[in-house]
Amino acid sequence: KMAALSGGTRWRRGWLPTLQLARHGSKAVTRHWKAMHFQRQKLMALTEYVPPRPAVPPCCLPRHEEPTHEEDGYVRLLKRQVQEVFRSSRMVAVCQYNSMPEEDMATMRHYLRKHNIEVKFVLNEIVRPVLEQSKYRNLLPLFVCRNILLVSPETRAKEMLRVLKGVPQVNLLGACIDDTILSRQGVENFARLPSLEASQGQTVGALALLPSQTSSLLQRGPLLLTALLDEHIRRLRDSGTPGESPKEQGTGS
Repeated sequence: KMAALSGGTRWRRGWLPTLQLARHGSKAVTRHWKAMHFQRQKLMALTEYVPPRPAVPPCCLPRHEEPTHEEDGYVRLLKRQVQEVFRSSRMVAVCQYNSMPEEDMATMRHYLRKHNIEVKFVLNEIVRPVLEQSKYRNLLPLFVCRNILLVSPETRAKEMLRVLKGVPQVNLLGACIDDTILSRQGVENFARLPSLEASQGQTVGALALLPSQTSSLLQRGPLLLTALLDEHIRRLRDSGTPGESPKEQGTGS
């Protein structure tokens, strides 16, 4: 039996399982939350920093003005030029400008200059602040891309449209003609109108027609009455006997 036991013990000692689970113990947590002692709470409350109250309430103190950014002199000069363009021009057309060769641009300027129309390149950063403070603020939605201005001291809308018809890189967006803001369709309708001299002649003719008709109507009655009286006198003379006075002829009749 002892031999059997010793043999069995050696077999158990030499046998190892194919899978062993190793378990490592976690570290012990030695710091737990603990409530502060009431004496320390009192000490912390007594030693808490309390900022002093200002002698004058903040609402009574003068406000600190933010430093204003002064504009550059060149920017002010450009703004004055834009104001002068809108002030001295009867026609200001806003166009969208796309990239085009310099030769085509020079040709367009040449044909526009023949009709006393100038091309002005402007920046939106310069034009928009000027328009916001003027009566042309309704033109602001047109300045959203690269724009140019076609300005003229005269209303040359028909000539401008004729030139722009051959330049697809420049698209008309709107215009201000005689302090009236017009869309592209409005500019085209304005170009179809007759000239100022022809319109004035038509207006004068229409105004002169009514007084002439009124005068002819007022003179028609007296002229008819005069003709009737002349005819009546002629008949009296033809029916009267010779030797009788006109008074006797009248009593006899």
